Amino acid sequence: MISSIVHSSTGVSLLGAGAVNHADVDEALTIAPCLVAADGGGDRALAMGLEPEAVIGDLDSLSDAARATLGPRVHPVAEQDSTDFAKCLQRIKAPFILALGFTGMRLDHTLAAMTDLIRTPHRVVMLAEEEVIFRCPPSLSLDVTEGTRVSLFPFGEVKARSEGLQWPLDGIGFTPAERVGTSNRATGPVRIMLEGPALMMLPREELAAALTGLGIG
Repeated sequence: MISSIVHSSTGVSLLGAGAVNHADVDEALTIAPCLVAADGGGDRALAMGLEPEAVIGDLDSLSDAARATLGPRVHPVAEQDSTDFAKCLQRIKAPFILALGFTGMRLDHTLAAMTDLIRTPHRVVMLAEEEVIFRCPPSLSLDVTEGTRVSLFPFGEVKARSEGLQWPLDGIGFTPAERVGTSNRATGPVRIMLEGPALMMLPREELAAALTGLGIG
């Protein structure tokens, strides 16, 4: 059994070393004030003038200077069977996690992070450059405006029903190798009932709607 390193009664902002801007980090910290970094995300945090409560990872990209600055807050995890993102998710105990800096890098790393989103039991919302990404729960209601892009990407066999989408999902079988549900559009508030593993992707400005739909906001 994996022991938790971070125990937080509030949400956790988890910072990686990928693409991220200071405004997104500032917004995340107003929602999830406990800052944790994944490996080289520790350097990213320090460069922004922030000190994470913990840095977790195999530490192959954290600088010596960051290690010296953060000292006992650095927690090495030597195994190589999981990503640094997964290592963090496995060792954080918190009501929810906002993840930043895990996209906009190598494509294989981004795809691995998407897979980690599907696997984790945590409620995790990932902030990418232009999207908000999260695992779609069995029932999801989204208070979004007409015309909002709503994308559903399956990670296995998925069946769904929907209300409030221009192209309803009812009766359609989704799989990664055949049909995916990207670039749908809302006709008003959306409700989705889902069976199977899938990621939901919304425009970045719909963060509040995503959090509310997941019972976070």
